[in-house]
Amino acid sequence: MKIKSASLFFVAIFLFSLQIQAAEQQPNILIILCDDLGYGDLACYGHPHIKTPHLNQLASQGMRLTDCYASAPVCSPSRAGLLTGRTPNRLGVYDWIPEGHPMHLKREETTIAQLLQQAGYDTAHVGKWHCNGLFNSSEQPQPGDHGFRHWFSTQNNAIPTHENPVNFVRNGKPVGEIEGFSCQIVADEGIQWLKGQRDKEKPFFLHVCFHEPHERVASPPELVKQYLDESIYEDQAQYFANVANMDAAVGRLLKTLDDLKLADDTFVFFTSDNGPETLNRYGKGSRRSWGSSGVLRGMKLHIYEGGIRVPGIIRWPGHIAPGQENHTPVCSVDLLPTFCAMANVPLPQERPLDGTNLLPLFSGKSIERTTPLFWNYYRAYSTPRVAMREGDWKVVAHWSGPEGILPLGNNVNSISQQIIKNAKLTKFELYNLKQDISEQHNLAWQEQDRLKAMQKKLVQKYAAVQQEGPVWDTTEYEQLREKRLFPQKSRK
Repeated sequence: MKIKSASLFFVAIFLFSLQIQAAEQQPNILIILCDDLGYGDLACYGHPHIKTPHLNQLASQGMRLTDCYASAPVCSPSRAGLLTGRTPNRLGVYDWIPEGHPMHLKREETTIAQLLQQAGYDTAHVGKWHCNGLFNSSEQPQPGDHGFRHWFSTQNNAIPTHENPVNFVRNGKPVGEIEGFSCQIVADEGIQWLKGQRDKEKPFFLHVCFHEPHERVASPPELVKQYLDESIYEDQAQYFANVANMDAAVGRLLKTLDDLKLADDTFVFFTSDNGPETLNRYGKGSRRSWGSSGVLRGMKLHIYEGGIRVPGIIRWPGHIAPGQENHTPVCSVDLLPTFCAMANVPLPQERPLDGTNLLPLFSGKSIERTTPLFWNYYRAYSTPRVAMREGDWKVVAHWSGPEGILPLGNNVNSISQQIIKNAKLTKFELYNLKQDISEQHNLAWQEQDRLKAMQKKLVQKYAAVQQEGPVWDTTEYEQLREKRLFPQKSRK
């Protein structure tokens, strides 16, 4: 009996030591997500005027991704895809979510925050949420229901602008007007949580979601002055300053990691939810959108590269050699499986995942994808509605639904959902992105065998996603919209 008890004792000690070792190996995780930041909007991605010294430094300390993608070309789907590792149409988040809409990230979906929380992480969300229509209501899940112990969030945009917003909610309690600019307010909350509110005995996951540079833009006057000589209109200077102000907020967050001696143990990922604004509604004078997609075709709302390819910068001291530039296609849906691998958490098995583990990439190895990268947006401003990338090649697909901008009312409704669930793919285009990053040369006729193979995969993936996506009952919402009981206070 004594021998058996001793054996059990040593087994228990061994298992306990493994748990301690696993906990010690779990890195802190910081995601910084911008809103409508274009592929060409940072100095380290080639912008000729906007100064982004802190993000330039972050890139020099880690890995700059040239082929980084959002999971959708518009905000709510992109955010839901990042959190779940699933292409957004599987979730039923087909478009940006207006206030009061029944569409939301369902409670039964598994998020990064939930998985990390179960693995012993402390978790916080600060900034734009936009994964439900009934924000801060028990009728739909809130950030706290999706794994964030602390949350300081807005439903969609900062209202009325980035300056002195009035619509933040902290852990279910409205905060009221806050003086200052949104990105600095969000950074303040993240910094305060890191310094005094997180559980310091646990690793942390901090999800920082800036509103900048989504319109309506408002920027500190002293920053705007710095760009007036480099701008055509004052509102262009406002935009440049808006990105610069966001960069300063990033700098404050990174300095906090340094001050708290957390930087060496923290994985940092900086990116954007989609490409730059398309709809020409930034300024009062020029009415132009000043975001840049660089050499890419299209902007936000497009299924071409300008809508979905975004900046991506990763820093992880001791794991990623500094000063790297990597051309491997990666996507925000890859974050969930990557973080599960980092934190020694089993992948959720109850639903299909669309991302892959990126850890091999950080040590110079190839990553393995069981499913190609995939995008689907029913209201795309580009005529194609669906796209898939495999290696250097990208296939985009037209569909049997209406062409052009859909006259389907305000957002997802009973009519648009019929089309989303039943439309078939028709005409296809094919691009070699390594040779033709701007998607100017459709190679569908020259590469018919390749197109046929990729088309088959795309049609299969599209059908599976189309079948899985739920249908929302929008009857009540449409009636209330018709009676103007849900005035549109915020925009996509």
